[in-house]
Amino acid sequence: MDGLVFVVFALAALVGGFVSGFSGFAMGLVVSGVWLHIISPMQTASLIAGYGLLTQGYGIFKLRKSLDLRRAWPLALGTVIGIPIGVGILSYLNPAYLRLGVGVLLMVYSIYGLARPVFAPIKIGTRADIAIGISNGLLGGLTGLGGVISTISCQWRGWPKDVQRAVFQPVLFVAFVVISLSQIAAGTITKDTAKLYALGVPFMVVGLWSGFRLFGKIDDETFRKTVLALLLFAGVSLIASTLPSLR
Repeated sequence: MDGLVFVVFALAALVGGFVSGFSGFAMGLVVSGVWLHIISPMQTASLIAGYGLLTQGYGIFKLRKSLDLRRAWPLALGTVIGIPIGVGILSYLNPAYLRLGVGVLLMVYSIYGLARPVFAPIKIGTRADIAIGISNGLLGGLTGLGGVISTISCQWRGWPKDVQRAVFQPVLFVAFVVISLSQIAAGTITKDTAKLYALGVPFMVVGLWSGFRLFGKIDDETFRKTVLALLLFAGVSLIASTLPSLR
């Protein structure tokens, strides 16, 4: 990797870390848009999973006072169940149409949420949370967006921003553990990828730190809108990446 390519790689890691520190998710969305142009898709997937463990672990540590595993475990359990099912189903579906459909739904939901007042809080039970977690894992296995549904469900409950992140970040951490273990078992993590990971860690950490500092200065409504904006970005990204394959 020459100097210019490394600068681009490092800047993407810095911005991805900042977005994750600020919002608690979407690091993979940010970095993949850049890294897929300069490193292989396999390396990109491995790095996103590896850095996901770092970013979500950091978030869990910072929010440890708000952590409530009673709220997080049903979503996490469902996610663990759903990921391999989603991966298995993927071989029987056309991923292009699936990504397009999910992208459109995310755009509609986000635009609607941004255009109207705060949603009325919804009370969700344990069984429903497990089902939501399974859907979350299914979507992760099918599209790579392993935390979208759990993040949305935390918004529905009307929790403060710290509580939301203290629930959906452990779920994301568990998802990245499952993905990383799968990659290790498949032998897709190479020495070159491990070296890239080590080179990018300082930039990712600086981004995380600065993003989390800004998170501490915003109110719940700003956080709600930020999450919706990132979900809108996720929808647009899915659609943009799918359209070329439909032509």
